[in-house]
Amino acid sequence: NVSRTGSNVLTSVLPARPSIATLFNCIKRLLIQIVSLFVANLVSIVILSRGRCGLSKCTTCYLVAMSAADLMVVFTDVIFNRIVSYYFPNSFVFITHVCRFILVVLLVFATQCSVWFTAAFTFDRFVAICRQKIKTAYCSVKTAVCIIITVSAINCVQSVPWYFAFTHLVIINNFPFYCTGKASYYSLPIWKVFTWSYRVFTPLVVLVLISLFNSLTIRHILLASRIRRRIRVNENGEKQKDPEMEKRRKSIILLFSISASFLLLWMTNIIYTLKCSRHIFQQTGFMLKLLSSCTNTCIYAVTQSKFREDMKKVELPMDSPEFIIIVLSR
Repeated sequence: NVSRTGSNVLTSVLPARPSIATLFNCIKRLLIQIVSLFVANLVSIVILSRGRCGLSKCTTCYLVAMSAADLMVVFTDVIFNRIVSYYFPNSFVFITHVCRFILVVLLVFATQCSVWFTAAFTFDRFVAICRQKIKTAYCSVKTAVCIIITVSAINCVQSVPWYFAFTHLVIINNFPFYCTGKASYYSLPIWKVFTWSYRVFTPLVVLVLISLFNSLTIRHILLASRIRRRIRVNENGEKQKDPEMEKRRKSIILLFSISASFLLLWMTNIIYTLKCSRHIFQQTGFMLKLLSSCTNTCIYAVTQSKFREDMKKVELPMDSPEFIIIVLSR
């Protein structure tokens, strides 16, 4: 009687099975969201790689690397960690070895690359604007590629230990499924130090570095523009346009837009990291952090006129998935 009563209660509590039309609408919205995030970063990579946006080759290298890292974040954190785990809880992704590799190691690696590439780009612009003596040597494609490879290698080394912090949750048909933290992860001091260092360096240290470099860059721009304005005043006291500042204007606007977007979208997650354990901060921080992986394309489109022109020229073939999703969404 007890088991039968419990079964009846569970049956009454469970929601009704959704109709086929409801499932189709949910899948359609899901595909639209996935394709939108994917296409946004993919289009950025394609357009920036052409080198027609009026930006230096060095800047283009960093922007392409940032877009590639954001695309990896979309795959690991948005598609696999959020969408697949919610809609397909019994998929192959949750085999323990796959789970530890994709949902842990790759996710951490993609997030760190996205964050530190932004810091590297900010420092590159700081050198280009404020340190003219080393600008020629540092702000080059060769240096940018070396920095990107070095940062990626360091992030890869820092991400690998996370693979050994998790183990299987259950065993089904002799296959380990799902991931959960090992007992040693919660007890050993070395894991506590490792977790603490990860939270400090990503993104607290990056936040401090970006704020520092941007403040120094703003200070230098204000001082330089004030001096150049005095020099370029003609005999009649009329001000003339400064071609050097006009040349740098797009790069400066792009730098501050990307930095401000990063700081604003990561701020809630940083507040949660600083022991503000409210659930609303956690979930809002996760949402804004994931949103930062697709905002750079909007920034490029708003601040760069040549980027907009190239984007208008991008044509989708009639049989491409993106075209089909756009048609279905109308």
